[in-house]
Amino acid sequence: MLHIRTTKTSSKATAVQVVEYVRRKMIILIHIGSAHSEEEILSLKQIASEWILKNDKQTSLFSTLDKKNSSSLIALDKCQYLGFRYQLLYDVLSNLSILFKFHLLPNYKILTDLIIARIASPGSKIHSLEFLEGFFGIKHSRRDLYRNLASFVHLKDDVEAKIISIAKKEFAFNFSFVFYDLTTLYFESFESDDLRKIGFSKDNKTNQPQIMIGLLVNDDGFPISYQVFEGNKFEGHTLMPSILAIKKKYKIEEMTVVADAAMISDDNVFFLKSNNLNYIVGARIANLSIFDIEKISKELNLKDNATFRIKTSKGILICHFANNRYRKDKIEMEKQINKAKFLLKESDPNPARKRTKFLQHKNNDKNNYELNQKLIHKTSLLLGIKGYYSNLENVNDMEIIAQYRNLWHVEKAFRISKSDLQIRPIFHFKEYSIHAHLLVCFMALAICKFIEIKTKMSIQSVLKLLRGVTDARIFDKVSKREVVLRSEIRSEIAEVLRRVGLSY
Repeated sequence: MLHIRTTKTSSKATAVQVVEYVRRKMIILIHIGSAHSEEEILSLKQIASEWILKNDKQTSLFSTLDKKNSSSLIALDKCQYLGFRYQLLYDVLSNLSILFKFHLLPNYKILTDLIIARIASPGSKIHSLEFLEGFFGIKHSRRDLYRNLASFVHLKDDVEAKIISIAKKEFAFNFSFVFYDLTTLYFESFESDDLRKIGFSKDNKTNQPQIMIGLLVNDDGFPISYQVFEGNKFEGHTLMPSILAIKKKYKIEEMTVVADAAMISDDNVFFLKSNNLNYIVGARIANLSIFDIEKISKELNLKDNATFRIKTSKGILICHFANNRYRKDKIEMEKQINKAKFLLKESDPNPARKRTKFLQHKNNDKNNYELNQKLIHKTSLLLGIKGYYSNLENVNDMEIIAQYRNLWHVEKAFRISKSDLQIRPIFHFKEYSIHAHLLVCFMALAICKFIEIKTKMSIQSVLKLLRGVTDARIFDKVSKREVVLRSEIRSEIAEVLRRVGLSY
């Protein structure tokens, strides 16, 4: 067993050594150094203790130094404060990336570090490099970053497979229901190309080029797959390639696709049926004939939670009435009617008349307007009613409606991407850089949703807790070593770690 020995030298200094006793004979293994003050002696003892821990196969039952109070061995007047780091935050996100098996991907180190930076402090790629170095002590060169971006593009299928594996293992995902929606992402540029094109923008950036992202999630909002489309593509035409890609990859026999009303069309219905896929999509019942609308309104009869189904060329149309929806729709309709009446009273022509819902040209005179009584009648019949198309004939109405309502998870995933991960605006211009950026954001979204589902907390709340644990870095000038002091891990933080399968 090794021991720490102190002895006086001829210069009246105190020498600190690591010694071993063999057959009652002392053997000096290493001379740590000499000191003239108590603080220096304690520091040398700390170094000796660390040397013993590394080199002694048999450590003492009673430690020479109290680890909990090891900071007391440091002379604070001979220390330099180096700053702090969010090491716990990094360790948690890094371990989750290992859970997803992202560490098995090529060039995983810089890729997973970019994912962590995207979650912890979203910004440009250069900002990510600076954040990683400043708060985690991890340095990647710009050269390494740009050299690896092109290689990330080819990882999409492998990444999706790993994420789907997590969905199956952790959330019992089996492709029985997938939820699809589309969003647009704009660029800080006014130049278009084959991918970045000007189209209908959901971000109200009508003059800037954009791309479109189709996202598939499970019923918890956990992302499964995504597809990238040109910025001017009609959103109804994105459903087929997105579903076909995942169906072919995973050889899916049965699946129910849930999407909003923009995805319903004769072509899409034919595609889904011909591929033995079920569907639940929103219905634009205002496009029905007045005869059908009057029939639906009569059958539902303003009864809360009443449903009525009829057969159509797009499948079964399920109509549902809700009192809270009725009150909201009625307030909105009355507001629009009052606006129309106000504009009619104005003596001078107002350009707003052209855009007012319940006004129409009087006797085909473009300068005169009147209330559109037919539209008011039709709108009043539809108050509180929402429609859904489906081919699930043996599933009851409320189950179909409940599944459709899960679409909000896709919308929430998009909100996380756009707000928390700041996926847009996109500053990349080369196509491979754009695809690499989207891949990093998709992987970050998967980790964020995993955390949210497991903890039942928002990702921002979890990040705030993890940022509350900091590591103070102190440099001891005497021993020439860096000492790290971590702040307390409170019980609520420990609970979050436990829920995501980690412990500290």
